[in-house]
Amino acid sequence: MKVMAAVKRVVDYNVKVRVKADGTGVDLANVKMALNPFCEIAVEEAVRLKEQGIATEVVVVTVGPASAQEQLRTALALGADRAVLVESADELGSLAVAKLLKAVVDKEQPQLVILGKQAIDSDNNQTGQMLAALTGFAQGTFASRVEVAGDKVNVTREIDGGLQTVALNLPAIVTTDLRLNEPRYASLPNIMKAKKKPLETVAPDALGVSTASTSMTLKVEAPAARSAGIKVKSVAELVEKLKNEAKVI
Repeated sequence: MKVMAAVKRVVDYNVKVRVKADGTGVDLANVKMALNPFCEIAVEEAVRLKEQGIATEVVVVTVGPASAQEQLRTALALGADRAVLVESADELGSLAVAKLLKAVVDKEQPQLVILGKQAIDSDNNQTGQMLAALTGFAQGTFASRVEVAGDKVNVTREIDGGLQTVALNLPAIVTTDLRLNEPRYASLPNIMKAKKKPLETVAPDALGVSTASTSMTLKVEAPAARSAGIKVKSVAELVEKLKNEAKVI
């Protein structure tokens, strides 16, 4: 069984994000970039399936600039067999990314596609669901446990009411939640081996996909600074401040 893991290059979660002075976007100059944490979980799960003898090959794919090869090499060092970069310097929305991933799925024909449930930069939580709709595959989102049994995959999902288990026919799309696993650290020997693993680069045009966006970012602003809290001496004073200062009642 071939497993495909889709990953994304994002600003490292330890970095404090800064907005450009002109408000056109996030300042990425000299900023450390990393593999999206949810995507690391997806890669780890795919590698574990291979170690269990369930998967025969793990292909990792990303959509992004040429510099995203760094994150693909990280995924290869974690245990993936080969990588595919759909190279695009444009700022792509979730639907455009899902269309590109669908083209890669059509080409690679994986039985299971694993993605992080969301990226920590845009936080959209859309790409996995859109990919399932475009491919017509069954989907199991927010997975905290994945078990492949024959031609089915049982996915335990984290939902508001607790846990829900769904049985999906393969091929299927699974998006990972935090509690699915704990990603391993890449060892130095595996990092060196990753440099020799195959990494294919393709352009969106070669996949026959248009990435023209239907939306445009007008301005990016940092969140407003929160003012310090205060203590009140009575309920009456609290109500007065909520009414006259906060104006919420």
